[in-house]
Amino acid sequence: MKTLAIEPLTREAFAPFGDVIELEGAKQIPINLGTTIRYHDLANVDVTDEGGRTLVNLFRGQPRALPFEVKMLERHPLGSQAFIPLNDKPYLVVVAPAGVLDESKIRAFVTSGWQGVNYAKGVWHHPLIALGEVSDFVVVDRGGEGLNLNEQDLAASLWLTEDALSAVAV
Repeated sequence: MKTLAIEPLTREAFAPFGDVIELEGAKQIPINLGTTIRYHDLANVDVTDEGGRTLVNLFRGQPRALPFEVKMLERHPLGSQAFIPLNDKPYLVVVAPAGVLDESKIRAFVTSGWQGVNYAKGVWHHPLIALGEVSDFVVVDRGGEGLNLNEQDLAASLWLTEDALSAVAV
């Protein structure tokens, strides 16, 4: 059984795969007569290929038990896909660089709870892996014509385990 190491989600570590959506380190702009802070330009939403349009969705993810078997990844070649949590429950993110899937470059991250992710166009990722309880997300992605989903089974399963998760200081 090959176990994936789990890393804490940081902007620097996740940069090859897209954006981390979080308040920490974001540009802040006071608006509405100073009663609101806008955390500005948190993700590069990229959905216009082949006449695409922006969709805003709500996803409800069922919690996954560890150990969890990663058997496949998917990608969206025509647009980015952002997941913004509506609670502060950590979840797991499994990714690989865009292009031909290189299974040796698959990485796993755990969020601090309020962190969101925006997968760049074409980045391989596992579908939502909620932990502990049902978790809701705002998902911003692409709608429109064209094939915007590729799925690929892995040659060999990878595992996400409690031990790997416990080794991470979030």
